[in-house]
Amino acid sequence: MNRKAADRIASGHPWIFASDVADRGDAKPGDAVKVADPRGRPIGVAHYSSTSQITLRLLSSKPEPIDQEFYRRRLTAAIRHRERVVRDSNACRLVFSEADLLPGLIVDRYGAYLVIQTLSQGMDRSRDLIVHCLKELLAPAGILARNDAAVRKLESLPLEVLVLFGEVPERVAIKMNGLDLEADLLKGQKTGVYLDQRENYLAAANFAHGRVLDCFTSTGGFSLHTARRAESVEAVDSSANALATAESNARSNNLSNIQFRQADVFDFLSGIDRKYGMIILDPPAFAKSRKMLDDAAKGYKEINLRALKLLAPGGILVTCSCSHHVSEAMLFEIVAEAALDAGKTLRVLERRTQAADHPILLTVPETLYLKCQVLEVLEP
Repeated sequence: MNRKAADRIASGHPWIFASDVADRGDAKPGDAVKVADPRGRPIGVAHYSSTSQITLRLLSSKPEPIDQEFYRRRLTAAIRHRERVVRDSNACRLVFSEADLLPGLIVDRYGAYLVIQTLSQGMDRSRDLIVHCLKELLAPAGILARNDAAVRKLESLPLEVLVLFGEVPERVAIKMNGLDLEADLLKGQKTGVYLDQRENYLAAANFAHGRVLDCFTSTGGFSLHTARRAESVEAVDSSANALATAESNARSNNLSNIQFRQADVFDFLSGIDRKYGMIILDPPAFAKSRKMLDDAAKGYKEINLRALKLLAPGGILVTCSCSHHVSEAMLFEIVAEAALDAGKTLRVLERRTQAADHPILLTVPETLYLKCQVLEVLEP
């Protein structure tokens, strides 16, 4: 690899791009290959991809074999971290790719079941080793591969959903923050439910009051948590399947003060004029690439502007972005512009990010993707 790539690795980032690879040798898709700097000095071992622009993903800075013992050691460390940081939930992310030094691998736990995603050629080739280690370490009832993520297309890998071990029911009962929830492992968002907002659900609930509007509710995470404090909750989403799960979750927890509405959120916000004590915005990623930033910024501003117009004085706005390319500073700027246009003054109550089972590596900015701001509308 060239000097640019060597400097990136030295700065703590594990990716080497196609344009920085000087010699691919006879590497085959998914191989664990030795990596050297421009002077031939060893850098470490990486997974090689024959098609992705991320040609090499560093696995180790030592010239060690990427074998069953390697995966057992890395998986054990990841599991122990979750044992330290996860509370009141039997559903969490056990492995978060680069953040657990296992780039291209996701492992989520839903009670007795595991869902994995192998998102690179190297991790896909290592799948059997990974499954063996997970069975040994956790004794799950079943392991499902949710390899239907579009990013696999960049690796020339098929999109598929496969049961790799045991039996995996379509819906699994889980517990989160004192709530009984249902996760759709086969067809649900991501690998079943949004695990990364788990701690933000509690933060929002702490400020919930009056009438709450939860936009992009999906399976009802924010709605269910805030309903325990609010007078009433309106939960809006465009997906009928997600809303069906959300309604089932509400019944399971004896929450009768939530009204679920199937609608386009932008249209819904434009068509009402009643005031709310809290509005939650948790949209899908508007910027999936840097090229989409300008359009994403317009979308985030518009949706925050519409929400702010519906907030009463003293109201709370919980606004989120899961677009990695939208920084916290950028989101603050967008919301500030929306507040000025709406004639509202906002006070920051909390600045939050993804749950601790989605750890952030300081030298890998891509591991920080979720921003969650809790803001208060000041009295005029």
